[in-house]
Amino acid sequence: MTIRAHVLGAAAGGGLPQWNCGCENCNLARTGHIPAQTQSSLAVSADGHNWAVLNASPDIRTQLAAAPALHPTGLRDMPISSVLVTNGDIDHIAGLLTLREMQRFDLFATSEIHSVLQQNPIFDALRQGVVERCQIALDTSFELACGLTATLFAVPGKVPLFMEGDEVQTDLMGEQTVGVELTAGASRVYYIPGCAQLTDGLRARLQGATALFFDGTLWRDDEMVVAGLGHKTGKRMGHMSMSGADGSMAAFDGLDVGRKIYVHMNNTNPVLRPGSAEKIEAEAAGWTIGQDGMEITL
Repeated sequence: MTIRAHVLGAAAGGGLPQWNCGCENCNLARTGHIPAQTQSSLAVSADGHNWAVLNASPDIRTQLAAAPALHPTGLRDMPISSVLVTNGDIDHIAGLLTLREMQRFDLFATSEIHSVLQQNPIFDALRQGVVERCQIALDTSFELACGLTATLFAVPGKVPLFMEGDEVQTDLMGEQTVGVELTAGASRVYYIPGCAQLTDGLRARLQGATALFFDGTLWRDDEMVVAGLGHKTGKRMGHMSMSGADGSMAAFDGLDVGRKIYVHMNNTNPVLRPGSAEKIEAEAAGWTIGQDGMEITL
């Protein structure tokens, strides 16, 4: 048995183009000179018939419409059996409101992420008795979809932006930011769209993986500051940069992972421009730049 992974959205929050951004990438995407990208989400299946969606982005309606394998198979029959949320960020939970149409599915998350949803009554639109809210403990295996086993594990991160206080710890280890291990047959695939640091424990966990979908938010840590688009670095936002001595390309150098795919890329990231020097450098380091609609069988 293999794992079929379909990138529904490869961009970080805001997508490409971001509605209020006039950066080079966004302008190129608006004019069709580079591909537009929707916000971070991945669909996975072990049999090609029963699917799980990892993170429900605000763009999920468009994403599902563009993925024939996820289209309804009857009047109210869907091949999507579950949705899993890896943190409480808006770009990963807002799409749940689109899925409120009295459609049966399981909603998997840690108790802490579920508490974020429970604190906002608008998410009660996901009717009890229709959508089953399943609380998953860390490092505990469960069936995510038919033939597909998942395990959630802590990765360094922070609380969602709308829950930040005056002081923010960006490398928290707990239930607020998780990665996902997916197994089916001999395949072992990881999805980690947000990560502040590659710890020794995470490095050991990923060793020998069939494939990895990993946080590619920024090319360089001060990217948004240099571009004049914000005052936060990647580290302040809880994300590793791709480049640099403490970036993910250097951190993963020498680690035995079969396929490495970047996802969750900010609209400013130069790797989103085909033919850019940065994209060429990332590919030379063994990475694939994720794109909307990309499908890989692992």
